[in-house]
Amino acid sequence: MTDQILLGAIEAGGTKFVCGIGYGDGTIVDRVSFPTTTPEETMKLVGDYFRSKTVGAMGIGSFGPINPIPGTPDYGCITTTPKPHWSGFNLVGAVRREQDIPVGFDTDVNGAALGELRWGAAQGLDNCLYITVGTGIGAGAAVNGGLVHGLSHPEMGHIIVRRHPKDTYEGTCPYHQDCLEGLAAGPAIVKRWGVVNGADLPDSHPAWEMEAYYLAQALMNYVLILSPQKIIMGGGVMKQSQLFPLIQQKLQDLLNGYVAHPALQGSIGDYIVPPKLGDNAGLAGALALADAALAVRS
Repeated sequence: MTDQILLGAIEAGGTKFVCGIGYGDGTIVDRVSFPTTTPEETMKLVGDYFRSKTVGAMGIGSFGPINPIPGTPDYGCITTTPKPHWSGFNLVGAVRREQDIPVGFDTDVNGAALGELRWGAAQGLDNCLYITVGTGIGAGAAVNGGLVHGLSHPEMGHIIVRRHPKDTYEGTCPYHQDCLEGLAAGPAIVKRWGVVNGADLPDSHPAWEMEAYYLAQALMNYVLILSPQKIIMGGGVMKQSQLFPLIQQKLQDLLNGYVAHPALQGSIGDYIVPPKLGDNAGLAGALALADAALAVRS
């Protein structure tokens, strides 16, 4: 039984790494976090944490873009990230040099989607979408119990959205400037409104209506393309709880009744929700990736 084997989990974020150990039922028994600096410094801390722990498999949910496709030349690598020092770094290789065990590797948001499908807000459903809105914007999709891959992994944070009529901000994305991430991630809020922290803006500030305008457009595209049974929204920006009703209403306005499903009619507060796993969504997702890797090896 894989749920009786101790597993390792790494939530590799652009701001911080969270490492932990737990089991295949999503139980986390220990965790530690530290800032993401250079690969050398950060991976030394990762190695120090796991060296004294005997785990049967490791799951890594990483910031991206990454290559999660086994058998391809740069599998296990972080690829074109704007995060200094990390572009081209082989994260899976660094972990395997420390421990020769099965490794599950995917984006942090794909991992969180799998964790929420197994144990969280989408438990009992066949599919869901998890989107994080924080330093960046990313989304992962679990479909029929598995994760969506193709050429690589989804990059739903970089879709193009219509500009808000009152928004003149140029955008922050170094690749696309005014894509969804460039207009709606945390740094865009801070720079557009000239604040140190977006959370300092009052609930009634026009920033939140503008934020909901962009995020609702993204959700409309995801609903039309993927038809998820549940949308789970996490990340630092989504801790502004006033965003949820704004996004829900704007999504309904945009869809305009076109998708005739009860989940999208009337109150949709049960359709677009925060992560049930809370701040553990990413780490629990990494445990789910470890459990899947162990099952493949077995």
